[in-house]
Amino acid sequence: MTDFGIRYGDHVSRARRDDRPVVALESTIISHGLPHPDNLRVAREIEQTVRDNGAVPATIGMIGGELFVGLDDDQIQHLALADGVAKLSVRDLAVAAAKKADGATTVAATSAIAAAAEIGVFATGGLGGVHREANVTFDESADLTTLARTPIVVVCAGVKSILDVGATLERLETLGVAVAGYRTRRFPGFFITDGGFDIDWQLDSPQQVADVISARNDQGVGAGALVLANPLPVDEQLDPELHDRTLAEGLELLARDGITGKAVTPFLLGHFHESTEGQSLAVNVRIILRNAALAAQIAAAGTSAPAPLGFSVPA
Repeated sequence: MTDFGIRYGDHVSRARRDDRPVVALESTIISHGLPHPDNLRVAREIEQTVRDNGAVPATIGMIGGELFVGLDDDQIQHLALADGVAKLSVRDLAVAAAKKADGATTVAATSAIAAAAEIGVFATGGLGGVHREANVTFDESADLTTLARTPIVVVCAGVKSILDVGATLERLETLGVAVAGYRTRRFPGFFITDGGFDIDWQLDSPQQVADVISARNDQGVGAGALVLANPLPVDEQLDPELHDRTLAEGLELLARDGITGKAVTPFLLGHFHESTEGQSLAVNVRIILRNAALAAQIAAAGTSAPAPLGFSVPA
């Protein structure tokens, strides 16, 4: 009988054995989020940023139906260069494994796999969320419902500004997902520093984030994620006027061409890249590198506690 269980890269196996801090990383940014050759270069930079900040990177993805926590460089290169790499949410994992597919994991899938691997911190760019006009299309990312039942810290730059940010925050509240800003009480909008909405909580240091997880474990209440919104500094964001103009143009193109579902996000990100002449790509890279650094610092802070940083799930 075929074993479809999780496989661990050698570097992650060593880290688990030695109780070293580990940070989970997604692979959709490699296969679907960035153009070649930037995708491979940035994937390597993200992993090095995690190492430079005191943790071990665990990029998650599927190679030939095998699910890996901690892809090695050859495997990362394969996902960066191969054609037909599937975009895998949680619902796709078993089917893709049985089909022996190559796959890149979304925020939802990466979060779920990382939690199953007892990794407490995950760094990404921006979350998926409620799409514009979702009251008609019912289009909502699986990221939200997955985070409601997945114990992990997700370090992100808010939700992608191409989405309905306000509706996404409302859904996160309804689903019981904790949201805090890192040194801010304003929710970021991915490419832009301020997404236009207040949030209730602010955390000001990696140790404070680690303390939140310790407190929740001690209380034994709740089973969802902590979304830590880490905004870009104002001087590193995409120019807000350029952002708003590009977004409006992209939304018009979506409506004209009838693009829906999974195709919306990659289409709009591609439109941003082309229309801003690469400025949005540079901002995207700054976002993920900053988030990777912060996630590693949080994971490292957690190792000073009696047990490595992670969530416990109430019985």
